[in-house]
Amino acid sequence: MNNADIAEHFSLLSKLMDINGENSFKSKTYSIAAFHIEKLEYPLTETDRNAIASIKGLGPSVAAKVIELLDTGSMNVLQEIIENTPAGVREMLHIKGLGPKKIHTVWQEMNIQSIGELEYACIENRLTRYKGFGAKTQANVLEAIQFYNQNIGHFLYAQVATIYPTIQNYLNGLFGPDKVAPAGDFRRQMLIIKELEFVIAATPDAVKPKFQTAYPPELLEETETSILYKLTNGLKLRLYFGTDDFYKKQFLYSSGESFRNTFIEHFGKDEFDKASFSSEEHIFEQAGADFVLPYYRETSEAVHQAISKTLPQVLQVSDIKGIIHNHSTWSDGVNTIEELATDLIKNGFEYFVISDHSKTAAYANGLSEDRILQQHQQIDELNKKLVPFKIFKSIESDILNDGNLDYSNEVLASFDLVIASVHSNLYMKEDRAMQRLIKAIENPYTTILGHPTGRLLLSRNGYPIDHKKIIDACAANKVAIEINANPHRLDLDWQWISYAMEKAVLLSVNPDAHSIAGLYDIRYGVLAAQKGGLTKAFNLSSFSLTEFEQYLNTTKAAKI
Repeated sequence: MNNADIAEHFSLLSKLMDINGENSFKSKTYSIAAFHIEKLEYPLTETDRNAIASIKGLGPSVAAKVIELLDTGSMNVLQEIIENTPAGVREMLHIKGLGPKKIHTVWQEMNIQSIGELEYACIENRLTRYKGFGAKTQANVLEAIQFYNQNIGHFLYAQVATIYPTIQNYLNGLFGPDKVAPAGDFRRQMLIIKELEFVIAATPDAVKPKFQTAYPPELLEETETSILYKLTNGLKLRLYFGTDDFYKKQFLYSSGESFRNTFIEHFGKDEFDKASFSSEEHIFEQAGADFVLPYYRETSEAVHQAISKTLPQVLQVSDIKGIIHNHSTWSDGVNTIEELATDLIKNGFEYFVISDHSKTAAYANGLSEDRILQQHQQIDELNKKLVPFKIFKSIESDILNDGNLDYSNEVLASFDLVIASVHSNLYMKEDRAMQRLIKAIENPYTTILGHPTGRLLLSRNGYPIDHKKIIDACAANKVAIEINANPHRLDLDWQWISYAMEKAVLLSVNPDAHSIAGLYDIRYGVLAAQKGGLTKAFNLSSFSLTEFEQYLNTTKAAKI
């Protein structure tokens, strides 16, 4: 172990102690030791053990730990503090400008345990409510996180969507648009993208010279069938080679394994291998099946639907009539209710559901009972002003540890609808988590179960639940389930949509918006919902204003 490695161990120990709020004098001692060890002009491995304590900036206690490192390659005190600090919290040390003391605040006061959660908190404008985190610091943290994520190599669909057209146009310019075919996970609207994939009607020898520029992308892998590059923004770009079987390759690389295998079995493997096709549509035509758009090519059931001509007419963004689940300046949003409503009116929506945070969410300036009355008065005034557009009174009520909502029935009854969500204690075991959620679902005032697992893609797996039992409970209690359209969430996951529809449970694509821009995250919720085959009839936010009001009245009458 060289001096740099030893210094790094002590530097990490100092930082983790500060993150954990331990004695600052001790943590500074280890930081000073790291500084002096790194500056030594001779290796500690060749230093007399008895002389280590006399080295400037060390001392007997530090010397004992240096010797432990030299002898064992580890340090017990460091291992213990690593084990007691969540991995996601430790990872925050990679975020430029976010020092140990600030990380301590993020973890201990904000209850944030991963970079993804921290990014989401920045987007929701939550950091500014804590000492040492002004608007500028929050913006810098968000920028640093986004830079860090670029270098990891996994991206949310929404992050890739902004630059995908540029990459496709660049490839079209290099090879010609008739020789470039999109493929892969992005084309299938997968929630997380690891690689961008295209089929190029060219040979490897014709492809590689096109990328030998003054600033060439990094070549990561080369096989007989593809080349993998890493672009400067961190995205990986895989190019498959196709000539005579150009469209066949596009089909293969734009279909999930289950769908692909079932389809080829139906077609006949030998016949499929021998056949040539003039387009992707031609492949389905030759199989006697309706064309299946790439986003729906995940399951074998989709093949059977294509053959029997029973493919669903899936939800479109234009089917969304009202924007449900939104936050304003009354809690942690950045726009007023009127600003949000005015923008929606301009874009042709019929209604708007304001669902600010409830009183338990103190971190998000949740509403006390008195403030609820004040907000309702403001909504009444705005509804008179904005007619025929309507703003509905709602709340995102925290589900407490015991499954109760955080207001009395009298207060809950004052809302047009209640969205019940878990925001705290997200690491329960499944049995307790299920008891908690089902009790909330059984509350007669619960209208929608918000982001049911609480997951944050690429950063938090989410609440451990039995999806079927949750859906069954919602069916029994006339509770709709949110498909949270925030691209960090997309929760309920698309894989459970078909089961929910089978059980006649309404879903609701909602943006969980905290700004005007966030209102239009509904498009990402729709893209995710399409993968599960969600239809307009089963989406609550596709109801017209009249239908929505009738649904709320009928549901409330049946439950209360």
